[in-house]
Amino acid sequence: MSVESVSAQGFARESRTVLERVVESSRAAVAAAADLVAECVRADGVVQAFGTGHSQALVLELAGRAGGLVPTNRLSITDLVLYGGEDPSVLDDPLLERRAGVAERLYDLAAPRPQDLFVVISNSGVNNVIVEMALRASERGHRVLALTSLAHTRAVPAAHPSGRKLADIADVVLDNAAPPGDSLLELPGGGAVCALSTLTGAMLVQMTVAEAAGRLLAAGERPPVYVSANVPGGFEGNLELEKKYEGRIRRTAS
Repeated sequence: MSVESVSAQGFARESRTVLERVVESSRAAVAAAADLVAECVRADGVVQAFGTGHSQALVLELAGRAGGLVPTNRLSITDLVLYGGEDPSVLDDPLLERRAGVAERLYDLAAPRPQDLFVVISNSGVNNVIVEMALRASERGHRVLALTSLAHTRAVPAAHPSGRKLADIADVVLDNAAPPGDSLLELPGGGAVCALSTLTGAMLVQMTVAEAAGRLLAAGERPPVYVSANVPGGFEGNLELEKKYEGRIRRTAS
């Protein structure tokens, strides 16, 4: 890649190429993912979304945003403090995401119902807490939808003691097509700049939501969807929709 390609237009050009490829190559996976989401909503379930690091941006893309489905819940490591009574200092541990038992604790704090769907998001798909969450959910009978980079996960060894990666556990895998390491534009002499997974991940999330909403509409059901709280009546209307899932979805600024 030339030096001239390391530019705003270079990133726009290269990322559009990957986005177009993702849209075309993911048709079957998005359809299967939408089936899981629609089935969950139809069964009075909640979509439990979990990710760490920058993957939390895609959790927010799915859970609790305008234009998104109401029965969605964000799981976060900060839940240990917010809902689990842990001292805030626990979050200072740089190895917390590698500690055994963290995901199990987060799962228990969420108190999911059997019909809940778990969406687990990780670019590498090998982080211990990510794999542990997917395993916990699967072992408890939940369907698991993964959003990950297959190129990255295939390029690195498993970190979980089971030897498994997120993609090995999930019922359906959405591949964000990000390269190993996530950065898209190669730099002269080595290295790369400009992460891609948030762009392609957001596209896959919204494609899945759109397809799931379409399935619900086709079945004669109105999808429970958030309106922006910044339009007249939006906040009040959203509160009314949330009543059905009271105690099952968390809406915090954490």
